[in-house]
Amino acid sequence: MSDSDWSRFTQRININTPIQKLYNAFATRAGMQSWFLRMSEYKRQGDLLADHELVKEGDTYTWLWFGYPDSTAEHGEISKANDKNELQFTFGKAGNVTVKIYEQHYENIVELTQENIPTDDEGKKNWYVGCSNGWVFYLANLKSIMEGGIDLRNKNIDLQSMLNA
Repeated sequence: MSDSDWSRFTQRININTPIQKLYNAFATRAGMQSWFLRMSEYKRQGDLLADHELVKEGDTYTWLWFGYPDSTAEHGEISKANDKNELQFTFGKAGNVTVKIYEQHYENIVELTQENIPTDDEGKKNWYVGCSNGWVFYLANLKSIMEGGIDLRNKNIDLQSMLNA
């Protein structure tokens, strides 16, 4: 275990959906709320973006998840957005996240890398393990929604400690 790089991980999944549609799933309020969040607010210079408006570098966000109270809001900034296949954002104390979408062997791939994760015990437990597991579920949910329309998230706040919330 001592050879493990606790400061970063990468998750990849193939999804049978056009690259632009996958990018929009990360880069718009409506997209993020369709598979990941119960509430996504993107702002540009303090003004709320429309549901389908693409984020730009420097935009900020506030995110809330199903199964968690409003006190767990995440706030951050879009570090990179190229309007087609790459997006990067700060992710609080958990580091930075980069999403790249590309074709490989005739399949569209979503590759998510979270890096600059603190390597103390809290970082290893909460962000390396916790976020890595969380992204596995949410990327599988993105695939489910894009390919079949089924949302796997637990939306019942009364059900706690669920793997899908």
